Amino acid sequence: QLQVVESGGGLVQPGGSLRLSCAASGFTLDDYRIGWFRQAPGREREGVSCISRSGGVTTYVESVKGRFTVSRDTGKNTVYLQMNSLKPEDTAIYYCAARRTWLDLCAPGTSDYTYWGQGTQVTVSS
Repeated sequence: QLQVVESGGGLVQPGGSLRLSCAASGFTLDDYRIGWFRQAPGREREGVSCISRSGGVTTYVESVKGRFTVSRDTGKNTVYLQMNSLKPEDTAIYYCAARRTWLDLCAPGTSDYTYWGQGTQVTVSS
C-alpha cells in the first residue's frame, strides 16, 4: 500500500522551531514531487511549500519565506520541512502530499497531488 506519513508536529512557543518529516511507505520518493499543505480551523487547505523530484526546485508561500525550508533525503526516503521563527498564525494541521511525475517542477494546488498523509498538528502558542 502506497502512503506517506507525517510526523514531528507539536506545541511550540512563538519564535520556536519544529521539523516535520514526510516518510514514504511502499514506494520511493525519488520520482515524486512533494508538497506541504496546512489547514487551520475554519480555513481552506493552503499550499505551504513544494520540492521537485530532484530537489532542484523549491517553492514557498509568501508568509513562510525565509522561515521554512524544505529538503529531501533520498537515503531515508523522507522529505523534511524545517520551520523556524514560528508564529501563532502558523498553527494548523500540516499535510504532506506526493505526486509521481517526470517533470522536475513544483505545483501549488491540492489537485496536483495523488497521495496524502493524515496530517500532523502544529500549535504555536505561549
